[in-house]
Amino acid sequence: MTDNPRKVSLMTRMHIDFPLLVLLLILLVYSAFVLWSASGLDPEMMERRLGQIFSGIIIMLVLAQIPPRVYETWAPHLYIVCVILLVFVDVFGQISKGAQRWLDLGIVRFQPSEIAKIAVPLMVARFMNRDQCPPTLKNTAIALLLVVVPTLLVAAQPDLGTSILVAASGIFVLFLAGMSWRLIGIALLLLAAFIPLLWFFLMHDYQRGRVMMLLDPETDPLGA
Repeated sequence: MTDNPRKVSLMTRMHIDFPLLVLLLILLVYSAFVLWSASGLDPEMMERRLGQIFSGIIIMLVLAQIPPRVYETWAPHLYIVCVILLVFVDVFGQISKGAQRWLDLGIVRFQPSEIAKIAVPLMVARFMNRDQCPPTLKNTAIALLLVVVPTLLVAAQPDLGTSILVAASGIFVLFLAGMSWRLIGIALLLLAAFIPLLWFFLMHDYQRGRVMMLLDPETDPLGA
């Protein structure tokens, strides 16, 4: 017996997960107060942040009305454009504060790495949706390659924080796709073996300093 359409809640009709929305709002409000406190209780900063939160929620509600099939169709195109823009950033991007992260197109200036946060999980999800679950070793390797390419391009800017987020977004999709614990164990071992290479040869001094301050706040020269 099917439910009466009139009894379907507004959240269901708008394709919104209410518990997830509540958790998201709590996180956004908390982050706004943290930034407000860090800015010295600057009211203008708080107004800008609340405006960004409101705009983001509106955009989220609009995008939630688009059928998943549309995202699946456009995922490869978005991914290819994202990789091309990341290459352009590494070659032609503007250097600011020691990092080459921005692309200036004249009428707009933006960070393609922000697009990667959306393009990578969408592309991995589309690829994994073509095969059975749990994914095979071959498909897992291909999916990881789809994650690694934009991750390395972002890390080369350098932008360690965003590169970690990009990698995590793609790997999380793999986990949700039912990747076996055996493959997860192998991946964790490879990651552990890669950490020394990352620490000594790929990370910059300031990045290592940030990690050390996270592990030992007493080393912060500013006492923050």
